[in-house]
Amino acid sequence: MEAILTYFETIPSLHRSLILVGGITLFWILEGALPLFRFKYHKWKHAVPNIFFTLTTIVINFALAFLLLMSADWVRDNNFGIINWLPEMPLWLYVILGVMLLDFFGAYLAHYTEHKIKPLWMVHLVHHTDHNVDITTGNRHHPLESLVRFIFTLVGVFIVGTPIAIVMIYQSLSVVFTQLTHANIRMPRKLDKIMSYIFVSPDMHKIHHHYVLPYTDSNYGNIFSIWDRLFGTYMNLDREKVVYGVDVFPDEVANGKIGNLLTQPFQKYQRPTINAEKSID
Repeated sequence: MEAILTYFETIPSLHRSLILVGGITLFWILEGALPLFRFKYHKWKHAVPNIFFTLTTIVINFALAFLLLMSADWVRDNNFGIINWLPEMPLWLYVILGVMLLDFFGAYLAHYTEHKIKPLWMVHLVHHTDHNVDITTGNRHHPLESLVRFIFTLVGVFIVGTPIAIVMIYQSLSVVFTQLTHANIRMPRKLDKIMSYIFVSPDMHKIHHHYVLPYTDSNYGNIFSIWDRLFGTYMNLDREKVVYGVDVFPDEVANGKIGNLLTQPFQKYQRPTINAEKSID
């Protein structure tokens, strides 16, 4: 475990880039071999706006990375944060708790808040208005959302007290799970179900991308599914019934244009419809 922490403490930018690009490449290939849905779309054309927003996310995170490093160093030097106030524990448990709590503050809580506060929901809509969710959808975030997510992660570092090595482990796992859960791949149902008891599985997250409430407001998790189960936001829906998009922004052509997506948070808001049929498992 010490060797792993040492590696992630100084993980080269090249290696982090390989995780992102390598994952996209791998799942792009798997989508062709094991598709969940057979979309009738031009895959590369669909990918253009999503890759654009992936790049803006990278730029924002890179530009602000020094704040994460400074914060992580400060909590380490001052023995500040939840995991540093707990009784002494094995290093492996220290790392797992750090990653889990960062996942709560930096992902689950951020995601939940974006769905509950109207201005943040309007910003987050860009991620939901993709009508063909695939590997490129994972980082389809408006630049304002990338900033919001970064702030939640930064606050999480202070509250949890994670050193930079754990922050890098968390971010690397976050990239992998984001790719896995958005990729248009068909995982065996039983395997997906078993996985969903601890981790966010592909089918579990696809439900979150269903076009109507209450499914849209469920399954907020990123890495661990326990937060949804613990706080009552877990929902179940047969994957064959999932329809992507958002009911109040139905124009698939407009939702595929970068210019429109950049202004989408400021467009007229309509109250979402409520789906009376819901299945909680």
